[in-house]
Amino acid sequence: MALVSAKHLCLRLLLCVQLYVAKTARSSVDDDVLLPYAHGHGPSHSHRHVRDCQPLIHGNTTHESWAADNHSGLVSTSRMFVKNMQGAPRWVHGHMTVVHDPLRTVSVLEPGGPGGCGMNQRSTVKETARTAGCLYAQNAGFFRTQSGHCLGNVVSDGRRVQDSGGVQNAQFGIRRDGTLVFGYLSQDDVLDQSNPFVQLVSGVVWLLRDGEVYINQSLKAECDETQETGHFHNFVDVVSARTAVGHDADGNLLLFQIDGKTSVRGMNLWEFAEFMKQSGAINAINLDGGGSSTFVVDGSLASYPSDHCDNDERWCCERRVSTILCVHPRRCQPSNCSGNGDCIDGRCQCRQGWQGVGCEARVCLPPVCGPRGICTASGCVCHAGWRGHNCNQVCPLGFFGLSCTQQCRCDDPCLCDPQTGSCNATLPEETNLTLHTAGQCLAKQMFTLWRREEEARREPPHLTERTWLILILSLTLLLAASLLLHLERGCRGSLAVRFPKHRDYSYLPLTDRAAACAGGDTETPRRRHDSDSQDEVWSQTRSGSSEL
Repeated sequence: MALVSAKHLCLRLLLCVQLYVAKTARSSVDDDVLLPYAHGHGPSHSHRHVRDCQPLIHGNTTHESWAADNHSGLVSTSRMFVKNMQGAPRWVHGHMTVVHDPLRTVSVLEPGGPGGCGMNQRSTVKETARTAGCLYAQNAGFFRTQSGHCLGNVVSDGRRVQDSGGVQNAQFGIRRDGTLVFGYLSQDDVLDQSNPFVQLVSGVVWLLRDGEVYINQSLKAECDETQETGHFHNFVDVVSARTAVGHDADGNLLLFQIDGKTSVRGMNLWEFAEFMKQSGAINAINLDGGGSSTFVVDGSLASYPSDHCDNDERWCCERRVSTILCVHPRRCQPSNCSGNGDCIDGRCQCRQGWQGVGCEARVCLPPVCGPRGICTASGCVCHAGWRGHNCNQVCPLGFFGLSCTQQCRCDDPCLCDPQTGSCNATLPEETNLTLHTAGQCLAKQMFTLWRREEEARREPPHLTERTWLILILSLTLLLAASLLLHLERGCRGSLAVRFPKHRDYSYLPLTDRAAACAGGDTETPRRRHDSDSQDEVWSQTRSGSSEL
């Protein structure tokens, strides 16, 4: 391991630039291009294929997430290393950069700046890094060498530049909450907006997963269509310049850059994965390499293109690349704090009513929902059985459920559970009903019972139509029987008066007798003294008899 002074770096850069200017015409003679696929970037198989290919221990999880370091202080440190590869007569040198607080310090940048991928633009790492003011930078995503078209997923500072349409390649990303993500992502993962990616770039081959080399599994999950050609295996096995990104156990981001020349110097991916593992990496993916492998310090103060040099004349040049990884001084993410706060020393100071890393989440007003509610953008959403702005009021008697909108179905509303509506014998302790409230409930219950009894007494009896018919017929028969009885009694009484028993009968005209039986008046002349009493009639009769 050896360190190189800044002065030495500057001199080497100057020499490299001078040689590059002198030999510009020869830059296309030796391309040193490392292509993983003959017909594009990545297979077109589904995300399900990835799940089926991976070991059973990982289940359906096709990527790994890790909480990033977010401590203030030093942004990053970088060092040059020189390593003697055991079993091979070659020395390898490159750079390892440890980045703290990656959410606020790392960006995926398009070539030449925003819009570069859309214009199929290519730019050197130095050119893009200088414009963005990067402390450190290295090439990242793959591209089509003929057209310059960016390949895979690209999200830059929260702006989705393009997505791969579900093509499965190893990915590196940073989500809005600072979570670091490595592995294979479905289309839904890429487009998810609940915790969206603010940085995302595609690589090729998942080198380390949970601290173990994952290349064999990547060969199955990432290249079922290309293994037949042999190109992908050659991409993994060949010695070349390399770049990669990973993280350590503390959530620091690790950037690796290996100088080299394809088939001559550098590392193959097996060696690269072991070297990163020994350096403390937990998860890591391989990025673009070959002649594109470039590392830039402090924008453009020192540039280390891959040693793409002619062995005789020792000249070097820097290739134009696609997306890069840029390490900034600490800054806010997003830079305007979502318009809801101010960026102070790289952190968003949110205004009242907003919260989150980028001040993107609205705070509930009032701010405290207590243990009986959930804070949302529109305010507190109370649990069942509670209501009020702070969810501190129990449902009124006779109501239950969310927002207390459901009415109890119990005979006694005092015993309705305000949360479930069940007719329990006792109320939950957390309702905290006082003796005063219980008295009100009892009084209300008694009043309701008294009112029901009063209404029952006031209501007329309800009789059916059949009952009314029977009553009417019965009364009619009783009335008819009573009338006949009275007629019979009247007829008998009249005969008794006119023809008493045990007496002598005198001559009485037939017409008078018929009239008496009919009970009606006739025009037959009556005897004298018709208006006399019975005694008088009896006396006159006996008198007449004696005269005979």
